Amino acid sequence: MEHPSSISWEFSAAKILLLLLLVALNLSPHASAESGISRNMTDLLALQELKSQISGDPNGVLNSWNHSKHHCQWQGVTCDTRHQRVTALTLSGMGLSGTISPHIGNLSFMKSIHLGENQFHGGIPQEVGLLFRLRFLNMSSNNLKGEILVNLSWCSELRVVDLISNQLEGKVPNELGSLKKLVALYLNENNLTGEIPRSLGNASSMTELALAYNHLNGNLPKELGLLKSLSWIIVGVNGLVGDIPSSVFNISTLTSFVAVENMLHGMLPANIGLTLPNLEELELGGNQFHGNIPTSITNASKLQFLDLSQNKFEGQVPTNLGDLPNLLGLNLAMNLLGSNSAGDLSFLPSLTNCSRLHTLDFPLNHFGGELPKNIGNLSLQLTYLHMGYNNISGTIPKGFGNLVNLNILSMTQNSFTGGIPGDFPKLQKLQALDLEENKLSGQILSTLCNITSLYYVGLSKNSLEGNITRFLENCKNLGQLSLSWNNFNGSISAHIFGSYLSLISLDLSHNSLIGSLPSEVGKLKGLNELDISYNKLHGEIPGTLGDCSSLEELYMQGNFFQGTIPMHLASLKGIQKLDLSNNNLTGPIPQGLEKLMFLKYLNISFNDLNGEVPTEGVFRNASQISLAGNRKLCGGIPQLRLPPCITKRKKKSRHLLIIVISVFSPVALISMILLAYIIAYNKKARRHGSSSKPSMVDKLFRVSYHELHRATSGFSPANLIGSGSFGLVYRGRLYEHGDRLIAVKVLDLQKNGASKSFKAECKALRNIRHRNLLPILSYCSSIDSKGLDFKALRQLK
Repeated sequence: MEHPSSISWEFSAAKILLLLLLVALNLSPHASAESGISRNMTDLLALQELKSQISGDPNGVLNSWNHSKHHCQWQGVTCDTRHQRVTALTLSGMGLSGTISPHIGNLSFMKSIHLGENQFHGGIPQEVGLLFRLRFLNMSSNNLKGEILVNLSWCSELRVVDLISNQLEGKVPNELGSLKKLVALYLNENNLTGEIPRSLGNASSMTELALAYNHLNGNLPKELGLLKSLSWIIVGVNGLVGDIPSSVFNISTLTSFVAVENMLHGMLPANIGLTLPNLEELELGGNQFHGNIPTSITNASKLQFLDLSQNKFEGQVPTNLGDLPNLLGLNLAMNLLGSNSAGDLSFLPSLTNCSRLHTLDFPLNHFGGELPKNIGNLSLQLTYLHMGYNNISGTIPKGFGNLVNLNILSMTQNSFTGGIPGDFPKLQKLQALDLEENKLSGQILSTLCNITSLYYVGLSKNSLEGNITRFLENCKNLGQLSLSWNNFNGSISAHIFGSYLSLISLDLSHNSLIGSLPSEVGKLKGLNELDISYNKLHGEIPGTLGDCSSLEELYMQGNFFQGTIPMHLASLKGIQKLDLSNNNLTGPIPQGLEKLMFLKYLNISFNDLNGEVPTEGVFRNASQISLAGNRKLCGGIPQLRLPPCITKRKKKSRHLLIIVISVFSPVALISMILLAYIIAYNKKARRHGSSSKPSMVDKLFRVSYHELHRATSGFSPANLIGSGSFGLVYRGRLYEHGDRLIAVKVLDLQKNGASKSFKAECKALRNIRHRNLLPILSYCSSIDSKGLDFKALRQLK
């Protein structure tokens, strides 16, 4: 029999245990609820902190982020339905600016962050590495700086990392290779340096790798060949060197291989089309590859874009490229292809089978021979055709008019002969036609400008001829026209310029155009460059050129323009180059030209300009101006070595003596000497009483300073005929006194001995007669000047 107290104790213990269980059961739901509220509050506070760091919200995206609704209903926020925890933040392309708050790391249930195409700056918070559930990280197209987070490797669930188009720097972390579930890594358009980590070969799920437009160097890792599901390798525009590893050429899943603008070299494998059968895009332009183009490339039948430009490929282009039915673009520019002989273009006929081709580019090679007659059977989708800078000869075949979608046609710098085909006007979508530097002849099709979309026409350096007026009248939508170095004649019609409102560049140089430049040229407000040099144009330069407010380069040299340089040219505030040389221009250089702050080249040589050369602006630098062949110019900076300008100044501003000119005390001294001589002579004459001979003064005719100034053209440097120790001698012509040819001497009285020399010269000329000495003809005397005129030697006439 059990003791009663024992029974009582057991009962009490059981009752207490039951009570505790009931309490636990009652309290458990409340504790769970409180915990859920706490976790939701963490997400709410994190979102509020994110909002507080966003300084710009032009679209009002965050207006809904307030207490009027649950944060799971805020725009751009996604929560799971069970726990109401934030799992996605989607705010791409909203124009937001500011920084990304570190509190983003508190959104511990986050799986997807999409903040791309905004204006966030600063760095990527380290706390992002704490989001262990994160699968998608997109912060592309912002202004983020700093380095890529090493601790992103902690986010083991990551599938996509997209940080394209930021300002990230440093190296690509080796640790990213540990992300076994990573499918795509997009790091294009940053400032990343260093080598591509070999560890990326461990990211076994990787299908897309994009590292283009950075500053990466070193070799392309052979470990990338371990990525058996890789479809994209985009590493263009870096500093990669060396050969492409053979392991990369064996990734049969590869669809896009873009490595343009690096320093890669070597030869393409002969079996490239067999080992990369799924290729859709092969772009290796701008490297140093050499050898032949493998014919097996056509085995990659899905190929759409083939870019082998700017390399050193040589030999013949495979003639089976027509076996690429999906080919959209073919770029073979700037290689060593062809042999400047017939048959080099035998690949073109096969391309007529590529019915989707829209870009065909093969300039700057060694292609010779003639174009095939069926060139017009190329794809009707063709929009761009460039074959310039080769040695293609023969006439341009008919049929180009069939390529009705052509936008750009360039055949420049070849050896084409004959005329421009009559079916060219059928190309109604043509925007640019470049036939420069060929051997084309005949007249321009007057209907060529019936192509209303035509913006650029380049026909320079051919042998085209005829009057260009009719052609120019039809070209009303052109922006750039180059007809230089041909045999065009006729005049430039005035009403043409009223129609060319969109013209920005006009080159009519090196032809035989006549007449004047119409003043209507001033209507071309958008004109950047005008070149009418080396024609037979005449008349005055129209001042309305100053109305061409966008003009940066103006070339008018080698014509017969006359008159003065228009002052209105100083209105061309953006002018950088101005050439008016080899004309018949007269007058002074407009002072306003020195105020053109962008003018870096000025050539006004070989005209008949006169006057003082400015010293400011472009005139400060002798290497930027050319003034040769203008003998009447003076002044300027010392480096020009022009004679000084001699101009009439107020008294007290000059100390020059024109033999009869002295200043202040020398005037009085010389006057007293002459007066004493005259008085003494008269006394002697009266004393002897027998002399009837007139005095020396009476023999001289009167001449004024102004007459001397006019006789010597203002003491022009052009009339300077000699110099001595104390002065200069000028040639002059006194029209008021019988058209006499005279010599006038100018003394500098500031020099020691000048006054003494003057008196000695007067005495010598008074007492001595010799055929090689010039007699005094006259003198002038005033408060400002005193001068003696001498009869000039016969040889000065």
